[in-house]
Amino acid sequence: MTAQTTLHGERDSRERARAGKLSRINFSLKPEELEAYLNEYVIKQDEAKSILATKVCTHFNRIRHFLERGREPEPGVGAIKNNIILIGPTGVGKTYLVKLIAKKLGVPFVKGDATKFSETGYVGGDVEDLVRDLVHAADDDIELAQYGIIYLDEIDKIASSHSYWGPDVSRTGVQRALLKPMEETEVDLKVAHDPVSQIQAIEHYRRTGKKEKRTINTRHILFIVSGAFNGLDKIIKERLAKQEIGFGVKATTKEYTQNLLKQVTAQDLIKYGFESEFVGRLPVIAVLEELTAEDLYEILANPNNPIINSKKRDFKAYGIDIKFEDEALRLLAERAARHKTGARGLVSVIERVLINFEKRLPSTPIRRLVVTPEVVTNPEEELERLLAHPDDPAYAERFEAAALRERELLRQSIRRREQEILTLYRLPLTAARVELIIDQYLGLDGDLKAALEEVSRLLHEVRRFEEKFFEEHLLEIHFDDEALDEILRQAVAENTSARQICQGLAKDLEYALRLVRDRTSQDVFLLTREAIQDLDGYLNELIRQHYQKTLFRE
Repeated sequence: MTAQTTLHGERDSRERARAGKLSRINFSLKPEELEAYLNEYVIKQDEAKSILATKVCTHFNRIRHFLERGREPEPGVGAIKNNIILIGPTGVGKTYLVKLIAKKLGVPFVKGDATKFSETGYVGGDVEDLVRDLVHAADDDIELAQYGIIYLDEIDKIASSHSYWGPDVSRTGVQRALLKPMEETEVDLKVAHDPVSQIQAIEHYRRTGKKEKRTINTRHILFIVSGAFNGLDKIIKERLAKQEIGFGVKATTKEYTQNLLKQVTAQDLIKYGFESEFVGRLPVIAVLEELTAEDLYEILANPNNPIINSKKRDFKAYGIDIKFEDEALRLLAERAARHKTGARGLVSVIERVLINFEKRLPSTPIRRLVVTPEVVTNPEEELERLLAHPDDPAYAERFEAAALRERELLRQSIRRREQEILTLYRLPLTAARVELIIDQYLGLDGDLKAALEEVSRLLHEVRRFEEKFFEEHLLEIHFDDEALDEILRQAVAENTSARQICQGLAKDLEYALRLVRDRTSQDVFLLTREAIQDLDGYLNELIRQHYQKTLFRE
């Protein structure tokens, strides 16, 4: 083997390893696909979801384009990244949106607070620590980390008021320190103040006798920053008033303020206290709206919302199944809206209502709880009533009605995502499979992804069995949809794998189908649900049909 051949082999090996690492990233995701995914989890914020979905997908598809061509773009105008600035009050879902996007794309994600960083690292940490944290989030995989997302909250707190001393100087310094990472720079992963890095460097030198230089390039790291930007509306209002475009100076409604923020420009942000170079690194602006009581209700009614699912897990830890009536969710939303903290208020309101139930029910035999409007209004009284009459038939009826409503909402949610489920999990939906997914979802405490993965895994075990049966016996079998559903149902009911169910059929199938083939020359078989439930009857029917055809021909 020549040195050149060896070199090519090593290069090919590195390329395959690189491709394997990056295969987990969905570089080809389309904007409408990502927007549809976000719509399943995030209520309202339609314009912000549309902007985020479009620009994030463009960012990663552009990376894919350059990777396929095998060369990076030259620095300059064409290399401007789609870094994003999110503007909106607290509790409207800014962090949640970015986390969902990172999860959907399969990229590492870190969140930082802009107020904790300085340009030199002497207050809280260096801005480059964010990049190092991203490598840590990628399990020390630099290749994966260089395509991650860094989310920096409270960015409005580093806007200056153009003073020449005091905190404004530091704020301006943080803005300038972020310029290079947001565009492109090499960040050293070993820092003097990090003892772990130093120990790793010493260990590497001891093993190899060479100094290791570990760096990461930020060229493809997407930066998303956010803040409430209190007072920004006044700056926009002044600009618009000067332009005399018809905005009433005295208007103060929330809707009016929201419309003002949607007209924000780079110049407004500069006047707010940002350096022009900093604003230039954030070419995409999305404004999120304040949430109303109706919006908060929609959040709670959404089967994918983490607030209710988290509370279900709390009670499930004690073996208690909790359901929520629709009117109870509305009352909780109305209470949270009065707090004016957005979705964050929902958590504290629910905790206040249910804390005594969570304390006392685990010590009782009660294993079902339905949150009714009465529970929300008078939790102490309703708790005592439940403890006194745990077997009340009317209470059991309300629990069952709430459970049926929950299943229907889940059913609708899964059906809306049918195309995504087919593409991502290779899982065609039937009515029986939807119900199986719901059962798994409820059994896994609200983890829809895990439920889909489990049903998909079972389905593909059956498909693999079909392939192996042909390889081993030269008999081609196919299970129709109803037969597949029956195998999946049995696997779940018996808490075993679909492969085990199929193997239970294999011996009888092999013998009987060979017999049928010998008598009829048929070597392709479509197995129905009846075949799974009564294999002997199915095989006898095959032979009977063959003899009928033979007699008819004679």
